[in-house]
Amino acid sequence: MQKFIKIHPADKVAVALCPLKAGTEVSIDNKNIILQEDIPQGHKFALTDLSEGEPVIKYGSQIGITKEPVKTGCWIHVHNMKTALGDLLTYTYHKQDSHLAPAEERFFQGYRRADGKVGVRNEIWIIPTVGCVNNVASAIEKKAQSLIGGSIEAIAAFPHPYGCSQMGDDQENTRQILADLINHPNAGGVLVLGLGCENSNIDVLKQYIGSYDEKRVKFLVAQESDDEISDALKLIKELVDYAGPAKREPISCSELIIGMKCGGSDGLSGITANPTVGAFSDLLISRGGTTILTEVPEMFGAETLLMNRCENQELFEKTVSLINDFKNYFTSHGQTIYENPSPGNKKGGISTLEDKSMGCTQKSGSAPVRGVLSYGEPVKEKGLNLLSAPGNDLVASTALAASGAHIVLFTTGRGTPFASPVPTVKISSNSALYAKKGGWIDFNCGAMVEGTDLETLSNQLFDYVIAVASGEEVKSEKAGFHDMAIFKQGVTL
Repeated sequence: MQKFIKIHPADKVAVALCPLKAGTEVSIDNKNIILQEDIPQGHKFALTDLSEGEPVIKYGSQIGITKEPVKTGCWIHVHNMKTALGDLLTYTYHKQDSHLAPAEERFFQGYRRADGKVGVRNEIWIIPTVGCVNNVASAIEKKAQSLIGGSIEAIAAFPHPYGCSQMGDDQENTRQILADLINHPNAGGVLVLGLGCENSNIDVLKQYIGSYDEKRVKFLVAQESDDEISDALKLIKELVDYAGPAKREPISCSELIIGMKCGGSDGLSGITANPTVGAFSDLLISRGGTTILTEVPEMFGAETLLMNRCENQELFEKTVSLINDFKNYFTSHGQTIYENPSPGNKKGGISTLEDKSMGCTQKSGSAPVRGVLSYGEPVKEKGLNLLSAPGNDLVASTALAASGAHIVLFTTGRGTPFASPVPTVKISSNSALYAKKGGWIDFNCGAMVEGTDLETLSNQLFDYVIAVASGEEVKSEKAGFHDMAIFKQGVTL
């Protein structure tokens, strides 16, 4: 088993792949180094003496600067290094040609909808327009479980606290995300449950939904019903009768859309799980498919790597706006742009936002950027897309689903049980997490540390995603979890 790794030839640090004791001798680049301190798994140690204020290089890029002198073999983390990032930056486009050779066509077993769209699940969704009817929606979900059968795989409600007393972008965000979910092809039928007096009432929401199949989408205003639960169950029965005859059929992977997100990371995330997802992304895109990368704040410090892979100047400018708009969002609320990662991230070995971002962007693979999406905007371009959304796990994963992702790949070094509106594949960066949280984790990339190479692992992940797209349940689905969250930015009345 490999015990440490120097990721890039230019790096000034190496990463412990397992806990290393002080006094351990390691050999890197024909140089023997005695570790001066215990180095936890996923954490960094210096490969050379570093003076105060010197750049710390990892992934071949600067991930921060030292706060004090650091000796060779010493642990390097938040106690002796800090971010080197500033505020708004001026960017220059240096196009990096990136091309993926076409690969052999692959198929999954999916659902072809009447409008030509493709789904990987045949579920009935209950979408509340406002938080006031959340409990009603949940009660309807509970009473409707007896209707599941045949090709109907789940009946799920998606409670949320919004839809009224909102202003500006918040209100627009709620309406757009709800409309996106109503139109999502993983839902064979949708019941839209309104209260009647809310800002985002059904008549308003219809303007965002656009044209729809009246057999697939039903509406119920609770204030206009004598018994909203009884009436809702009748409508759900109609939706089940409509969606029930759907059958899976072979569909090209060129129609598959996969969202990519990470959270609760550790020092191995950028070495095992995220590069595996990046290689998966390349495999799917080489077959004509689509991936979406989000969590903009965790692009800070690595954004130029994405900007230079933009297919043209227009996409470059959109990516610059994507980054700077989020920085302005932070400063407008009096928050530090380059706040350090979460306590869990730091415990796992991530020291600065640059450290997190350089690992995070590994999920993008090597494909050119072909689309840049606003929050709630449906994907239009095949290939790699960037999506505006925050780092919050539930908000970002919901945003991926709303933009059209059939499945979300979620890498983690810490573990999490949450779900999203679509199947959410949990991918561990280390084998200890996979062994401990078997009820949460679907795929283990810790195997890379134990000898499985990136090509093999990414192909195994590709095969697993095909299986999930064809109906295999992920762990959160088996647990019956369905979550959603909407991005709140402004004032609540």
